Amino acid sequence: MTDANQNVRVRTARAIVQRLESLERAGITHMGKARRPVAVPVQVPSAAPTRVQAPAPIALPVALPAAPADDRVAALAAVARKVAACTRCAELVKNRTQTVFGVGNPHARLAFLGEAPGADEDRQGEPFVGRAGQLLNDIIVKGMRMRREDVYILNILRCRPPENRPPLPLEAAACREYLDAQLAIVQPEFICCLGATAAHNLLGVDTPIGKMRGHFIDYKGIKVICTYHPAYVLRNPPAKRQVWDDIQILMAEMGIAVK
Repeated sequence: MTDANQNVRVRTARAIVQRLESLERAGITHMGKARRPVAVPVQVPSAAPTRVQAPAPIALPVALPAAPADDRVAALAAVARKVAACTRCAELVKNRTQTVFGVGNPHARLAFLGEAPGADEDRQGEPFVGRAGQLLNDIIVKGMRMRREDVYILNILRCRPPENRPPLPLEAAACREYLDAQLAIVQPEFICCLGATAAHNLLGVDTPIGKMRGHFIDYKGIKVICTYHPAYVLRNPPAKRQVWDDIQILMAEMGIAVK
């Protein structure tokens, strides 16, 4: 055997070994017996080819886009999350069970602004749900013939002060960012301030509530009417007549017929 032939055999053997190793790495470890190829008859096309109709397109399900979320609802929710994590007022944080943000229609024409959460509000996380809240509900439902869900209800503070004391000036100032944000999002046409604390903190005045009643005060283009707080009416039932007078003025300006 010549050297040339020997070299050819060596190269061929190496190629076979490399091929087998490649097949083994690919997971092929057994080679079955080779089958003889089967002859398949081939149809020769005629001179005039037959036209083949294309298959109909398959209709695929199309996912419809979700309805866009209400921008005001989402904006209020974002502010509510900030309120829930707020620790600006150490005494209020220590005293609270939970924060009390606001409730109602984010597109409300009318907002009722109170002072601060009480024990019932602190427990339930919603403003005006105690005895004063029931009186406010009567004003809205029985007096104004609206639903609680039609208005927006919020307070100067979002945490209950100890012993239900009035908000301190520093507490009201610390919570003002959230009050302004809620009003800016809801954009009410009217605000009814319930009590002197609400009126003084919103408007930045110290006028007695008795002198602020009975007429509208402009606040950044919003018509504000001030009246007594429902809790005050519960302690002083004769004030109910004066509150109803103020509510009738509000209703007339809103275009709501008074019985």
